[in-house]
Amino acid sequence: MGERSQADWVAYTLLGSLSARVGDETVAIGGPRQRIIVAALALAWGRVVSVDALIDAVWGDEPPASARTQVAICVGALRKAFKAAGHQAPVIVTAHPGYRLNTECSFLDVREFEKLVAEGGERVRKGSLEDASRLYKQALDLWSGRPLIGVGGQLAEDAETRLEAKRLAAYEAWTGVELELGRHQELIPVLSAVVNDYPQHEQFRHNLMLAQFRSGRRLEAAEGFRVWRNELVEELGLEPSLSIQQLHHAILRDEPGPDRPEEAERPAAAPAARTVPADLPPDVPAFIGREAELRRLDALLADDALGTVPTTGFVTGMAGVGKTSLVVHWAHRVAARFPDGQLHVDVSEHERGPGSATAHAVLGRLLRALGLPGEQIPDDPGERISLHRSLLAERRILVLLDNVRTVDQVKSLLPGSGRSRVVVTSREQQEHMAALHGMLHIALGLVPAQEASALVRRIAGEARGATDLAAVDTLCALCDGLPLALRIAATRLAAKPHWSVRHLVDRLAEEPRRLDELAAGGLEMRSVFAATYRALPVDLARMFRGLSLLDVPDFAAWVGGALLDLPTAEAEKLIEQLVDVNLLTVVGIDDAGAVRYGFHSLLKLYARERARAEEPERERRAARERAWQGWLTLAGEAHRREFGDDFTVLLGTTPRRPLEPSLARGLLESPLAWFDAERASVVAVVRQLSRLGVDELAWELVMSTAALFEARNACDDWRAVTESALVAVRRAGNRRGEAAMTLELASVEMRRHRYDRAKDLLKTAFRLFTDLGEAYGRALALCGMAALDRVGDDLLPGVGRPGQPPAGLGTGEARRATGPVEDVSALLLRSLAIA
Repeated sequence: MGERSQADWVAYTLLGSLSARVGDETVAIGGPRQRIIVAALALAWGRVVSVDALIDAVWGDEPPASARTQVAICVGALRKAFKAAGHQAPVIVTAHPGYRLNTECSFLDVREFEKLVAEGGERVRKGSLEDASRLYKQALDLWSGRPLIGVGGQLAEDAETRLEAKRLAAYEAWTGVELELGRHQELIPVLSAVVNDYPQHEQFRHNLMLAQFRSGRRLEAAEGFRVWRNELVEELGLEPSLSIQQLHHAILRDEPGPDRPEEAERPAAAPAARTVPADLPPDVPAFIGREAELRRLDALLADDALGTVPTTGFVTGMAGVGKTSLVVHWAHRVAARFPDGQLHVDVSEHERGPGSATAHAVLGRLLRALGLPGEQIPDDPGERISLHRSLLAERRILVLLDNVRTVDQVKSLLPGSGRSRVVVTSREQQEHMAALHGMLHIALGLVPAQEASALVRRIAGEARGATDLAAVDTLCALCDGLPLALRIAATRLAAKPHWSVRHLVDRLAEEPRRLDELAAGGLEMRSVFAATYRALPVDLARMFRGLSLLDVPDFAAWVGGALLDLPTAEAEKLIEQLVDVNLLTVVGIDDAGAVRYGFHSLLKLYARERARAEEPERERRAARERAWQGWLTLAGEAHRREFGDDFTVLLGTTPRRPLEPSLARGLLESPLAWFDAERASVVAVVRQLSRLGVDELAWELVMSTAALFEARNACDDWRAVTESALVAVRRAGNRRGEAAMTLELASVEMRRHRYDRAKDLLKTAFRLFTDLGEAYGRALALCGMAALDRVGDDLLPGVGRPGQPPAGLGTGEARRATGPVEDVSALLLRSLAIA
């Protein structure tokens, strides 16, 4: 450490538990926020880290309003901690737009590790294998566990993935040098432990087999390869790389191998040029339709003399929509156009966190498939990318990259130029990223009804499907038009020749069982949806579950806000992210200017399952009630804005939800336009309320929207919600609600000119209100009778003319009843509009 005293030096440790020392004194780093800030500054090592970047590292997407102040407080506390440990010089320096570490007289184990690994590689190139082995071992000895133990957040996860990749590369290099030095026996126990920890790391398995073979343990090497290969094929559906298979064949033939690899003739620089991979999955049986999408993919095949043809296709769509089936089928159709080979990689099986780490792993897989032995694949990410692009540029190869989460994961895998082509599939909508990288983007939707029916009949049997075409159509509808669900259902029919199509339809019609029924041959819709759901952040998963609790056909963003008790703007942000990952769809924009969102029915069933499994009933009920109250509040506001007051509306006991001013302005500038957008949802909500026994809210929502139904002459819906709420209040013994809904049903009958029926209902409502002592309700009933009275006895015998008491009431009784409300009677005659 030079001439300076130990107290002048600061040593940072990241390769294990995060720590900092001044000489022999440990610096007291406080809570999680201080640890994240120290890690961020140490990883930047002398570069300025902005305050915004530190806020993002500590709080992610949800920083508090005081975040900048809290960062400054943490930095101040850290400065005091370093001084308390004996280091008086400034350690954390303020530098616009944030802070940086003073790296003078400082030591960082990560930098020392990287330096030793680089020196080890240099010694290998110079042939000094003993020195290289010593340097690699010194580098690996710096590790005391996984990196950044005790540091949370995305920053630590990203750094851990990156550093762990470097450690594995160093370990691979060290074991390779040890093999070249002939230390086979000593390596066997070391490599045996490593392959157990990293079973998918082929180079470690290769080195272990080589060490066992050279140590005379040929049977052990062959048996280990057999077990490992079976696991690889069963779990991932992948065959081992060419180089390790060649080693296995050599072991089986008991070919004599040199004790020191440097004595062997080294392979040519690029043996991969003679390897023509044919790595496509089997073509999809009974593939039907998608002709437009196939033609769009054919655009990738055009001559690119002018450099204008895209080299990459990007296919997006929800889980089960058939992205992989489409690109695999297309790849088989055009395989002859790629004489240098076709490759397929499921990127999700190599996912290791951030895009760079995943790309590094996938590049290794692709280069091995192209015939490069492990020792010829560079560890340096940049060199690995350059080698891959060079191989693609000089050949005509088709690469399918399946199940990509983000474009960032694969952008370094894309060809820069040349005749090779890459097709990517993803469940996330990333049109902007596809456009940015010049990709041909195809958004895959549900299959049309005709193609869905043809697919089911082809798999299940044409004769069988032809016997009941209506049942086939119903089956397709229950499968939501999703190709995977259709294939599963048709496969079940094919496996059960004694089942009729109608029998399977009946089984699928039961919603709680539908996802159970959609499973066959190792495929099930539930697990396909789960792959997307498991990757959701907590708040997105909660929104996904919450929206499924409502029986509405579609919804605006305010509904999500009510469910999760969030401002509408925050709810919209979450909902749009669910759209981006294809868990929700955009239905359209309503006349009130609000975006409407919706579920595919199978996804809604899955989301509701997760809600029941992960949230207590009281929380689900509370979320639903907040949304229901939102409709009630907005309906009441729409009524007041359209008609100037809430006369003719009886109020119940349900609490109203506070209305955001911006929401009221935006949604209710045209109350009837808002109602047009929400009418189907109101009908669905009332039915759900009735079914669940929420009677008070049910009748209040009907009462608040009745005038809006009447204004739109939506008599069928008006009757449906009224009768549904009437069932609920009668079941609950809610006499006031029964009186209100009886009165409302009378209004429906009057609107339809069914005066006899309306008269009976008004009498019943009047009697119920009288028994309850409800003067306002009695007044509303009397106004209805007055409206009937105006119709005249030529239309309704037995009903007096205007000025006479309603039929069935004596003149004195009528006056006594109407006396208290004479001053408002003119306002209450809403129903006179029918006369």
